[in-house]
Amino acid sequence: MTKPLISVVITVYNEEENIKPLLDATYEALQYINYEVILIEDGATDGTVAEVKKYANNRTKLIIFNKNYGQTTALAAGIDLAQGEYIATMDGDLQNDPSDIPSMLQKAIDEDWDVVAGRRANRQDGFVLRKFPSKIANYIIRHSTKVYLNDYGCSLRVYKAQIAQNMGLYGELHRFIPVLAKQEGASMTEVDVKHHPRIHGTSKYGLSRTFKVMADLILMLFFQKYFQRPIHIFGTLGLFSFMIGVLINFYLLVEKLMGGDIWGRPILLLGFIFLLGGIQLITTGIIAEIIIRTYFESQDKKTYKIKSVYQGE
Repeated sequence: MTKPLISVVITVYNEEENIKPLLDATYEALQYINYEVILIEDGATDGTVAEVKKYANNRTKLIIFNKNYGQTTALAAGIDLAQGEYIATMDGDLQNDPSDIPSMLQKAIDEDWDVVAGRRANRQDGFVLRKFPSKIANYIIRHSTKVYLNDYGCSLRVYKAQIAQNMGLYGELHRFIPVLAKQEGASMTEVDVKHHPRIHGTSKYGLSRTFKVMADLILMLFFQKYFQRPIHIFGTLGLFSFMIGVLINFYLLVEKLMGGDIWGRPILLLGFIFLLGGIQLITTGIIAEIIIRTYFESQDKKTYKIKSVYQGE
């Protein structure tokens, strides 16, 4: 097979009942395009693998992990193995619609966009558990990173391959892929896409992800603003902390010289412990993340292990 124009990377985890309609819809949508489909089975415990092997055509690859690594790692594996000039990503739960891919690809080609991101125009999710937290997260991410997309949670996107394969996906940063792409100098736009209610299976997302997203946002802001000049953040925090310490100690010195008793001030000690502890936790997390990236990238290691690869017939 000649080099495909587009590689469609689909992450699947316990989506047994969705596989046949997913593949049927994908093949139909891409029938006039030179494509390949790469499904990443992220340690499923149901019959997902058997269903893919049953319905996959000769342009479809199934990557089987030896355990569950998470959506970001699954996307990274699919992107690494993609051969197309463009790469499309989507979820395997049938909420994304493959019929949007051809028009997104054409827009990327005609207008020379590096990234065309989907925006769920009529989102078919519950308001309290999905839409409302997502709106808050999108607002915070959009205004803190200055990457102005409306829907960071939509997995349906089309990328130029060189952009997608140089982003460096680790941890759980799939929601921040547009920010990572922007750091690579990518030009991007957003288009409305269809969104369907989940019919089979259960959602893997919930309110518990909110805290993970906020933690990852701190990391993204660091990489976006201070990765090449960390002294600007650590030095500023250090000086600010030092000056507060000087002022407190100067106040206590003056009070001591005036005959006051400065012993037994638990609130000052408690405040200092909390302040120092917070700074240490944040900086330790950032430094640990840098160490992990250095470990993987300097030795060209992967964050996943592939159990087997199946090529459709």
